[in-house]
Amino acid sequence: MIKKVEHIGIAVKNLDDAEKLYEKLLGVKSYKRETVESEAVTTSFFQTGENKIELLASTDPDGVVARFVNKHGEGIHHIAFETDDIEAETERLKNEGFILLNEKPKRGADNKWVVFVHPKSAGGVLVELCQERED
Repeated sequence: MIKKVEHIGIAVKNLDDAEKLYEKLLGVKSYKRETVESEAVTTSFFQTGENKIELLASTDPDGVVARFVNKHGEGIHHIAFETDDIEAETERLKNEGFILLNEKPKRGADNKWVVFVHPKSAGGVLVELCQERED
C-alpha cells in the first residue's frame, strides 16, 4: 500500500547552484548529499516538516538525468511514494498493467529500496516507489 508522497525529485544542471537556490527558497540547508552510482547521479536532500525535496544532478553526460535536463530543462523529474512492502506493491502494479523500469528493488539514495514506474504507463509521470532499507 502507498503510504504517502516520500519526496519530489528535481533534476538540475549544477548541484551547488541548485542547493544555494533551495536553501534560500526553503530556509533550510540540505541534510544529505549522496552519489548513487547505479543511477549516475549525485543527490541532495532537503526536508521541511514532513516534506522532502531531492535534487538530482547527473554524474555522466550521457546519464538518464543529463538526457532529461537536455530534453526538458531543469525541473520536476519524478514523484516518489513511500511503501512498507515494495515487493508487494511492485507486484500489485505489474498486475494492474504498469510498466516497471526495474522489477526488483535496487538501492537508491537516502537509505531506500527503489522501483521506478515508466512514465508511459503513469500518465507521463516518472513514479518511484521507496521503502526504508533496514541494512
